[in-house]
Amino acid sequence: MTWGRGWGMKGSIYRMNKIKKQVLLYFLLVALSVAILFPFVVMISTSLKSLNEIRVSPYKILPEVFRFDNYRAFFQSGNWALYFYNSAVVATVTTVVSILTNAIAGYAFARLHFYGKDFLFRFALIGMMVPMQTVMIPIYLKVKTIPLAGGNNLLGQGGIGMLNTTWGVIAPLMAGAFGLFLCKQFFESFPISLDEAAKIDGCSNSRLFFTIYIPLSKPILATLAILKFTDGWNQYTWPLIITNSDKGRTVQLALAMFRGSSVVKWDLLMAGTIVTCIPVLILFLALQKYYVQGIVTDGIKG
Repeated sequence: MTWGRGWGMKGSIYRMNKIKKQVLLYFLLVALSVAILFPFVVMISTSLKSLNEIRVSPYKILPEVFRFDNYRAFFQSGNWALYFYNSAVVATVTTVVSILTNAIAGYAFARLHFYGKDFLFRFALIGMMVPMQTVMIPIYLKVKTIPLAGGNNLLGQGGIGMLNTTWGVIAPLMAGAFGLFLCKQFFESFPISLDEAAKIDGCSNSRLFFTIYIPLSKPILATLAILKFTDGWNQYTWPLIITNSDKGRTVQLALAMFRGSSVVKWDLLMAGTIVTCIPVLILFLALQKYYVQGIVTDGIKG
């Protein structure tokens, strides 16, 4: 009787300790979530206030009057439709092309056998070790001397190439070593019997890739899509170097220039910042399920 009572007490203590750990974990998660979300709450609140209300002390989170006109005033303060269009083109084209090229290259390195495969893959991974900032000048010169673009002749001389254009911003972003590495690692997780069964049925490598591997690769492709779209949408340094007019200016560059004006209109700046976050947020919410699957799959494999 004493023995059974002792085990019962130990079980109760174990359950109590487990509950305490869960409560502590949930408390830490809630505190971390509040710390992460608080700047966004302040940003939204500021976008709905007047300048006088923003400057008042002490600072109040909730505005006295919700000024939704700030968003309309923001779009009227510049050629924002063009800036958003440029960023949308840059982010969309780089995402689509990157997914296609990285998936094809990753499939080739993971499932095909050819001479020098390991050397070429390691050579491609150098791109993950070299920051973009260190190669911007050579890339700039390449973009400037593209033949038959921007008034250039066949030798790439006499004009400006793709400088000050949206396609000039896109060109260096259309592929990347990280996406190649991600796709290769994912494709290597498929069993070799899948390839053998498809080839017995007369399936070519291209058909195998597009009809079997691509449909089964939604998690990793969604992960890559979110990462590439976010990177393309948030580009700042490269558009700053390559553009000098509204023609190819992206929204992040335009926001920085708006912030750098003599009198900062914080209400309009915060309204614009909120709007620029919406496309990335929509994409993440749409692909969230696949994104989580991709992270879990890579984590288990690793």
